[in-house]
Amino acid sequence: MEHETAWKKYDEADIEALEHLAAEYIDFISDNKTERECAATALAMAEAAGYRPLAMAVSEGRTLKPGDKVWALVHGKALILVQLGAGPLTAGLNVLGAHIDSPRLDIKQNPLYEANDFALLDTHYYGGIKHYQWVTLPLALHGVVAKTDGTVVNVQVGDDPSDPVFCVTDLLIHLASQQMGKKASEVVEGEALDLLVGNRPLLIEKDKDAQPESSAADERPAFEKLADKEPVKAFALKLLAGKYDISEEDFLSAELEVVPAGRARDLGFDRSMVIGYGQDDRVCAFTSLAAQLAMADQVLDKTAVCVLVDKEEIGSVGATGMASRFFENTIAEIMELAGEGGPLPLARALAASSMLSSDVSAGFDPAHAGVFEAKNSAFLGRGLVFNKYTGARGKSGSNDASAEYMARIRRIMDDAGVSFQTAELGRVDAGGGGTIAYIPAEHGMDVIDSGVAVLSMHSPWEVTSKADIYEAFKGYEAFLKNA
Repeated sequence: MEHETAWKKYDEADIEALEHLAAEYIDFISDNKTERECAATALAMAEAAGYRPLAMAVSEGRTLKPGDKVWALVHGKALILVQLGAGPLTAGLNVLGAHIDSPRLDIKQNPLYEANDFALLDTHYYGGIKHYQWVTLPLALHGVVAKTDGTVVNVQVGDDPSDPVFCVTDLLIHLASQQMGKKASEVVEGEALDLLVGNRPLLIEKDKDAQPESSAADERPAFEKLADKEPVKAFALKLLAGKYDISEEDFLSAELEVVPAGRARDLGFDRSMVIGYGQDDRVCAFTSLAAQLAMADQVLDKTAVCVLVDKEEIGSVGATGMASRFFENTIAEIMELAGEGGPLPLARALAASSMLSSDVSAGFDPAHAGVFEAKNSAFLGRGLVFNKYTGARGKSGSNDASAEYMARIRRIMDDAGVSFQTAELGRVDAGGGGTIAYIPAEHGMDVIDSGVAVLSMHSPWEVTSKADIYEAFKGYEAFLKNA
């Protein structure tokens, strides 16, 4: 069984809608390269569509009714959007769930040092990366610095055309004979992924008439005191103090992420694809969000939910990962305000729910065909991908959707004219991976993985098809209306 490319069915109106959606998507992933940025932008879009804070409804004791739209933000890194439907919540919810974190380099808490006239920042990689892919690229720095006075400083350097960029260096080929003989996993070690941030020393003019430092309190800024021993580090600290009013100690309470610099772009002579950072899983997060917001003025039979979560790349752990209780707690609050509160109604609602775990699939790559089994692979341009199961080898760590649920999803997609395909994650013994699907499935709800095929997944620059982005949006919209 082979699925045709979705491009063959499009008329001019489809192409116009597809290109409009792709342009919005390119802007979204170019402007939002961290989970905090994605959550903040998604929240702003939701509020423009009429969503209001759940916390305000709770504090006011306001009754929620069909058509009401509320949001809940978790530590600035995870977001839940809920639009109440006409039916009772105990009849179940239609849930789209995607993650907004992506593989990257994180700045360590004590990162800044000087070595041989260079200033560098020490990093710790996040998620599954090939270390060697992160060298000699223009890199940007995004994140926040929380100060002890309670202020939080937003940092973003490297993506404005006027900004400087940073990089991780590599060994010149002329001296790399030993390096080239290593396994790919050892060519660049994790501790070698340090970010080059400066080479200019801070020069302090000596005042001949000044008292010796030992005879009076030294009231100079910390970076000036450092200038004699580590002048390049001192100059970097001076720049940080001037632009952001932060000191070296403030790195202790910072969350700074190193990401590829530059915007996502159209790919190919035909502009049929998108190349950009973080498409795993922001391509599914964006299309899920767009589908949820497209429902804003409609009356739905079932309550529609879009949940955008953090930490999937490291196991969905922590307060902002899907394994925390924020999803259940948020639904419990909503059910209380809708007059359906209580542990048993909540359990019934979750068990009766249907979910698309919106996560990307490995796209078939002819350059690496040997790790794929073509009959059960996802191909770029052939539409939304459903993975009945993921996991590794013997389906370890997988949510395996039921045949009945798969049949129901097929009917919904067929009725809506959505191009879709089914796939596995490569050959059975080639490797594997997981998603958030198994976590909500623990409540007894129907869950299946569903997303967009990606080439070069987890690399700094990933590739998707505009047709698949368009079909994913249409499929998610159909699911919210008809599941």
